[in-house]
Amino acid sequence: MPMAFVLINAEIGAEHEVLKALKEIPEVKEAYMVYGVYDIIARVETETMQELKDTISWKIRRLDKVRSTLTMIVV
Repeated sequence: MPMAFVLINAEIGAEHEVLKALKEIPEVKEAYMVYGVYDIIARVETETMQELKDTISWKIRRLDKVRSTLTMIVV
């Protein structure tokens, strides 16, 4: 099963809102606010690699108030 960790930067003050939206995406299995360079880390799992790419590109990166992401695909 393809899996990735996505590090997310949100707009200032919107971290809780982005975290809530992430938890509503079925492919996001875990999501946590963190301190440091990034605001949120999410673990994403899908059935295929294409679904993983689509989830990150079309569901996570396009969330309102997400400024940037860094994706690490697990091998």
